[in-house]
Amino acid sequence: MSLKINPPHRAEHLGSLKRPQYLLKKREELDEKKCTTEELQVVEDEAIRAIVQMQREAGIKTITDGEFRRHMFFDGVFDNMNGMKYFPEASLHLFKDYVPDTSAFKKLSFKNAATWLCDGKLSRARPFYVPQFEQLKALTTPDEHPRLKITMCAPEWYHLRHGEYAYPKSVYANDEEYFADIAIAYQQEIQALYAAGCRHIQFDDPLLAYFCAESMISGMQEAGIDPDAMLDLYVRVYNDCLKGKPADMVAGLHLCRGNFKDGMHFSEGGYDRIAIKLFQHINVDGYYLEYDTPRAGSFEPLRFLPKNKFLVLGLVSSKLPQLEDPEELKRKVRDAATVIANGEEKRTVEEALNQICISPQCGFASHSEGNKVSEEDVKRKLTLCVQTSKQLWSDA
Repeated sequence: MSLKINPPHRAEHLGSLKRPQYLLKKREELDEKKCTTEELQVVEDEAIRAIVQMQREAGIKTITDGEFRRHMFFDGVFDNMNGMKYFPEASLHLFKDYVPDTSAFKKLSFKNAATWLCDGKLSRARPFYVPQFEQLKALTTPDEHPRLKITMCAPEWYHLRHGEYAYPKSVYANDEEYFADIAIAYQQEIQALYAAGCRHIQFDDPLLAYFCAESMISGMQEAGIDPDAMLDLYVRVYNDCLKGKPADMVAGLHLCRGNFKDGMHFSEGGYDRIAIKLFQHINVDGYYLEYDTPRAGSFEPLRFLPKNKFLVLGLVSSKLPQLEDPEELKRKVRDAATVIANGEEKRTVEEALNQICISPQCGFASHSEGNKVSEEDVKRKLTLCVQTSKQLWSDA
């Protein structure tokens, strides 16, 4: 990218936040047909007002709705497309064994799983996230509207998980045709979000981090699939989805290795294997990277970060209630800045620091139940990010 994008606010969070019990109870009532969608929305609004206020009190400037209107973080895209069919109990043979999370579920003796599969030509049947953005606008103040962030499903979500079962050959002859229609849908959604006033989107993509895992690389090779060619395909897909994105709309990309119930993760491995393609070939403005445990590897891959992109270091765990040491957080940020400064594009440590922000390593509730942290734990974690950022950057 030729355009230099300033980083978002120095202390970020990744989107999903801890849902209160009364919201979970009301959503359960909806599932049991004991309440209406309109009655659920009243409760969602109440919960979102409270979580927005919590973000304000913690000092977080980039505000989300906590993904409180979703069951899973990846909801919103494929369930709003023509040509997709929902399978509440799909056979596990439709899920690829080399994908770390599907492999984990199979080992847990799951008999089947819910999923969406393409059964016709894909198109955007209705807005994906515009209603959620509009509803968040209605619950925030006008001066906050430019700072509202919407998180989005990764475009390759069902393709990697299902391989040759992702779409029928009678509909699409190859992956390029399949993704061409998906890209058009994303382009339409991004333009609609922009027209609604959204200036910050974030793709949530644990699948790209799976390409760091030797287990998936070897599994794909055993299945006769070239993992490098597949990653190249996904890079092109992202760039196609982002075609026409307005210059003043920030697009970020979040990678993690799993954040399921109780913080369960699915893969391990540093960013080394994908660093050049991730940082230099995907046309996003910045990256939100998991870095709270050794499973994410070292900072060395950051040497490939260009000067015109920002980096949000996920140094704070969203899985555990214990607070991190702020001095240790600051040391890690400086260590990362040193690696970036001495990287492929030389720059000063100060310049590198100005590309960095800090955050939790993932959201606090990728699924509706969330991790084993309380709402107060979430506030303390976000406050820690803000306080640490103020000590590192005078303009935080």
